[in-house]
Amino acid sequence: MDIRGKTIAVTGAGQGIGRALVERFHAEGAAKIAVLDLDGEAAEEVAAHVGGWGQGVDVRVDDDLVRAIDAIENDIGPIDLFCSNAGILAIGGVELSRATWQHVMDVNVGAHITAARVLVPRMIERGGGYLLNTASAAGLLTQIGSAPYSVSKHAAVALAEWMAITYGDQGIKVSVLCPQAVNTAMTAGIEGGGVAGVDGMLEPEDIAAAVVAGLTDERFLILPHPQVGEYFRRKADDYDRWLAGMRRLQARFTDWT
Repeated sequence: MDIRGKTIAVTGAGQGIGRALVERFHAEGAAKIAVLDLDGEAAEEVAAHVGGWGQGVDVRVDDDLVRAIDAIENDIGPIDLFCSNAGILAIGGVELSRATWQHVMDVNVGAHITAARVLVPRMIERGGGYLLNTASAAGLLTQIGSAPYSVSKHAAVALAEWMAITYGDQGIKVSVLCPQAVNTAMTAGIEGGGVAGVDGMLEPEDIAAAVVAGLTDERFLILPHPQVGEYFRRKADDYDRWLAGMRRLQARFTDWT
């Protein structure tokens, strides 16, 4: 995909990876950019910085996200690339409340589903379109210390995979972004990024550069930390050995868990 001249929407774009994506897409020559974030003021500030369109939206709320997508397409035109980037983290495991689990799932998976439900039929009718879903290396491996994050990110990868298979011959392109630790609000206060930072912490701008390269090549998996691909291969090659290695890794991060 060539970013130049495209109409792009990004959720979770008031800061972090989302903001870096907006700024990089602007630098790459995107024609129109819609900036969506739970913090409406932040969305409008980022949008003003790139001459874009900004609005507050709670991606957990189906109707809220649908209205935002409709507003974008009515105000600035059909969306060529939708980046479902908003995400949250909850520390803990199966002891966490059902409400906490639901909250994480609604943001990390549900928002992807809503965006696809609205946009896929429209994109097919228009002759094609692109969906970029932000997941995590946790969606291919696992997130030590957070069961909801790990489970939701696995679901996000599975959804993207299903859509790539189901709609790939109808003009719908899908990529899924799976970084390890990134220097954002999510990792603030966690020295070195915790267990996710074993291979180093990247800056949001590094992630944006990897995304542009991945979209240019139309790769399904975008891995800013290339080590993740090797870990994923090891996992598939010998699952039990991989699990044992992950338990050893967990033992190194008792403070995190």
